[in-house]
Amino acid sequence: MDTSHQKYAIIVAGGSGARMGYAVPKQFLLLAGKPLLMHTLIRFREAISELQLIVVLPFDHIETWQRLCSEHRFIIPHQIVAGGKERFFSVRNGLEKITAAGWVAVHDGVRPLVSAKLIQMAFEAAARDGSAIPVITPTESLRQITGNGSHSVNRTEHRLVQTPQVFDAQRLAEAYRQPFRTDFTDDATVWEAANNKVHLIEGELNNIKITRPFDLLLAEQYLHYESEES
Repeated sequence: MDTSHQKYAIIVAGGSGARMGYAVPKQFLLLAGKPLLMHTLIRFREAISELQLIVVLPFDHIETWQRLCSEHRFIIPHQIVAGGKERFFSVRNGLEKITAAGWVAVHDGVRPLVSAKLIQMAFEAAARDGSAIPVITPTESLRQITGNGSHSVNRTEHRLVQTPQVFDAQRLAEAYRQPFRTDFTDDATVWEAANNKVHLIEGELNNIKITRPFDLLLAEQYLHYESEES
């Protein structure tokens, strides 16, 4: 497939601070002195300099984000789009800003530790295979909950799914014209429901999603480790 088409990244930042125990939305929590979301955008810009960035935020958070960008002198160019009630509608709103053929990554705004290598690899794999979904193998035992209790499942047959998930932008936009379903938990499920094939690539253990306070502590330690290694 042609890899010369324009590259886009839709950064979905629609979370709240509820599970973190903060009144501040988690994408705005400080990590090493900067809001989480800024770290995420920096990672993508450093990975692919010509990438067009689209940030999807709840309407009520847009003014706060603009103020934070001013306070932190954050100048990486990006479009801001108002999100929807569900992640599905937020991604669809972001896709509407893409008018030319190309490849699009959809990424959780609160995964600020994603590496340039994974971002680049995902775009390359999507250009070759049509889609690229990063996954990692579970390291702990798994049990499936049933109406009568639970039973063990074979963890070697399961994978934990991450972002960025990269697709042909026009085909993903077509997939997002489907009616919303509650089982659309990520972009791969929407893509697959439109009869497209999902191609898996190896994800990264460090590519954590900041969901709870402990995750923020891990991220701080990882950034400290990175700075010492560089």
